[in-house]
Amino acid sequence: MKLYNVDPSGNCYKVRLFASLAHIELDIVAVDLAGGEHLRAPLIDMNPLGLLPILEDNGYVLRDSQAILVYLAGACGGLAWWPGNPHGQGEIMQWLSFAGNEVQHSVATARLVQQFGYDLDKAQALAKAPRVLGVLERHLAERDWLAIGRPSIADCAVYPYVALAPEGGVDLTPYPHIAKWMARIESLPGYLAKP
Repeated sequence: MKLYNVDPSGNCYKVRLFASLAHIELDIVAVDLAGGEHLRAPLIDMNPLGLLPILEDNGYVLRDSQAILVYLAGACGGLAWWPGNPHGQGEIMQWLSFAGNEVQHSVATARLVQQFGYDLDKAQALAKAPRVLGVLERHLAERDWLAIGRPSIADCAVYPYVALAPEGGVDLTPYPHIAKWMARIESLPGYLAKP
């Protein structure tokens, strides 16, 4: 399996983190984002949105980090990461959506502006961050993991941009339960350090 990747990307990191935790071998293919490689064939044909990561598995191509997590967990990770029951899957999916929407449009956006100069509204992203982190903090005040009572792809989806939030000017010190959750993830066998 090939993962078309850019190391600083939190979305690419989600996939690399999960693969490392689940002992899934990926052939990491570095993409020259600054040189626009993602906007030329063959990558633009694999993902017409011009975004990374892209997973290629024997001719099967998948884009979007959340979708890739589901695929890898189902194909290679076993029921430990993606349960076979609809309740567990639904519980995980709500956190994958949270990662792709609320986290992406708050702490991840602030980081994109501060670290990479993206032309996005950082003030709006920072204004959203306390609400998003507050939801996460309250949830983690009552449990160790985001879903199904154990580490899952939900944790792999949400962790990267939350852990990288200080790079966008977001202070995580008011969130002790998030800090404990991040420490639990960082102590898992196979943990892959942040980019």
